[in-house]
Amino acid sequence: MITTTWRIPPLFCLHRLFDLRRQAVFYPRKRLPSMKMALSLKKVLISDAMSPLCAEVLQANGIVVETKTKLTKEELIAQIPNYDGLVVRSATKVTADVINAATNLKIIGRAGTGVDNIDIPAASRKGVIVMNTPGGNTISAVEHTCALICALARHIPQAHMSMREGRWDRKEYMGTELYGKTLAIIGLGRIGREVAARMQSFGMKTIGFDPLVSAEEAAEFNVRWLSVEDIWPVADYITVHVPLIPPTKGMLNDASLAKCKKGVRVLNVARGGIYDEDALVRALDSGQCGGAALDVFVEEPPTKTSLTQHPNVILTPHLGASTKEAQIRVAEEIAQQFVDASNGKSLFGALNAQALSNALEPETRPLVNLGQALGLLATSIVGSVKADTKVQVITYGDNLKDAGKYLSAAVLSGMVKSKSSSNVNLVNAPVLAKEIGLQAVTEHMELAPSNLSNAVSVVATAGAFSCKLSGTVMGTSPVLCEIDGSTFQGPAVLAGHLLLYKTQAAPAEVLASLAGAGANQILSFTSTCGSTDGSWGYLQLVSPLPNPESLNGQTTFTTQLSL
Repeated sequence: MITTTWRIPPLFCLHRLFDLRRQAVFYPRKRLPSMKMALSLKKVLISDAMSPLCAEVLQANGIVVETKTKLTKEELIAQIPNYDGLVVRSATKVTADVINAATNLKIIGRAGTGVDNIDIPAASRKGVIVMNTPGGNTISAVEHTCALICALARHIPQAHMSMREGRWDRKEYMGTELYGKTLAIIGLGRIGREVAARMQSFGMKTIGFDPLVSAEEAAEFNVRWLSVEDIWPVADYITVHVPLIPPTKGMLNDASLAKCKKGVRVLNVARGGIYDEDALVRALDSGQCGGAALDVFVEEPPTKTSLTQHPNVILTPHLGASTKEAQIRVAEEIAQQFVDASNGKSLFGALNAQALSNALEPETRPLVNLGQALGLLATSIVGSVKADTKVQVITYGDNLKDAGKYLSAAVLSGMVKSKSSSNVNLVNAPVLAKEIGLQAVTEHMELAPSNLSNAVSVVATAGAFSCKLSGTVMGTSPVLCEIDGSTFQGPAVLAGHLLLYKTQAAPAEVLASLAGAGANQILSFTSTCGSTDGSWGYLQLVSPLPNPESLNGQTTFTTQLSL
């Protein structure tokens, strides 16, 4: 394909602007750089023992893999700058010190579900993606939970040990049926739902709580949704399947245990710390809690003998995901997720990169590019981001109703690039912007400006300066449509080397000045209609203008940027 490139003669005739077409010289169109949001993963470190399938999948896709387990913190800090990716299980502690030392790190993968051994805020600030394998160990954790429920009901471990000791204590280990009992499930995600399905086959009644699951949705898998406060008094068994976060830390404590049925039995195959271990011991001693089955602990291995030696406690050493099948599955899944990220295919399992995940979708990638371009252009007009800079992101049209979150991150990444010395991407842009004092306010409106469909507006304010930029996507290209309500007469594509200016002069006069400034190859030109405030002009150039200051006599504002 060819395009018309205008060479502006030195003796340009001002009153014959359209004679530019007679002077046209044809050049092949240069393809703009690809905007594919793939990650460059050349070398990956596996720092915990796992199935060799992980390394095999990575190596089969051209990624160099090195396995070094049981590294000390100091050894890991010394080694990590050599790698683009890091794969861990639960043994490696990926602290802020490790992440800050990782000059090339782009992604951390947890072969499993829990990520409390990874400092996610530090990773986000560094722009490093953190991902897990959310479904890889689901079945193993579910089956372990169900096995422990059965063990609690029938005192299986205690009865086993008594026989090993030569005793025959049938009466001492009288059990109870599960049939008709009420099982409370805190956390109705993958694991919680599968536990419910299996224990329903035993005839148990299932109730549950999850702030992200509605009562209607819970009813679809035969769980009656209740608030936590309503669960405590009616549950015979309580199992938790939630992450360890501030709202869940110590959620089963003296106060909540006191509200439970006397003799309630509790299980934790999720994360240590969700139960207050001291409160649990007190409830076991008093009989308020009839038994506990624990696979996870605040400290691992646990040292609290009042808990570990209690006769009514069943213990396993964090075996929830410890099956051959689960370990093969999570190793293969995290490797495939790395490969998909490297190929720009998906970011499945990413925990801190919603905007970047959206950027990989073919239909949203151009919109993310649009947001970044509008953010960068906004700072070139109102000035570099400061504490008093404010930005509003407005989306228009039905298709963009839920796009505000990832578009605001895209806009912020464009704006922060001019301020931060860090490598800014869609992962760390919101974090870095917040540190500066900048946060994006999002709004959605059905009616788009100038009857454009699926448009985005960015309103940026810094001190006395303000501007409103509106754009859309044409095909796959981000296009600037309006500045402060003035509409461009033709598409102003936001890609390549751009010159944007405001002027009171006629377009021909400015174009003539451009020849003196060294702009002898213009790929495209458009402008807004003139007004008392002047008009905006847009130029896409083959290369940046060497002397933009030479336009000062013709323009009231000039900015140049490369996208």
